[in-house]
Amino acid sequence: MTQSTPVDYTIQPALPGHTKSIETVLDEAFGLGRQTKTSYRLREGSQAVDGLSFIADLDGRLIGSIQFWPIIIGGETSALLLGPLAILPVYQGFGVGLRLIEDGVVAARKLGHKLVLLVGDEPYYTKAGFKPFNSHSVSMPGPYDPKRLLFLELQANAADGVSGLVLAPHRAKR
Repeated sequence: MTQSTPVDYTIQPALPGHTKSIETVLDEAFGLGRQTKTSYRLREGSQAVDGLSFIADLDGRLIGSIQFWPIIIGGETSALLLGPLAILPVYQGFGVGLRLIEDGVVAARKLGHKLVLLVGDEPYYTKAGFKPFNSHSVSMPGPYDPKRLLFLELQANAADGVSGLVLAPHRAKR
């Protein structure tokens, strides 16, 4: 079966009824071992930020999703953790993921958020404006590749002076 470019997809807010379909997309995109990754462990016990979960819909079929989660860096800096971003494998490479990121970042900025972090592939995420932390001033609990820790400032200079361990708000000491 050949797949054409999904030109008619729409980006919509994720609703509770999308949960099962989102999990299916995540399983297909990342495999069943995805939940052992540090980013997944970091999100445990937290809720995605209201208004910052989106899906890509193509003719009534969920083909992608993105979520943003609250985090605290160094016990004092509030930020967002982007992820997971997932696109069904057959629809990867058509710009759906970048569009989900762009729409999510616009919404996060409108809600007053200042900084977004993620663990991901630099060549892909730099297309959406993310940059690597070029120092080890910010770290994550558990195993991760520091070269894959990226950030995007939603407000000028939001990453200046930010340092410390990234934790979920309910685990951070303020």
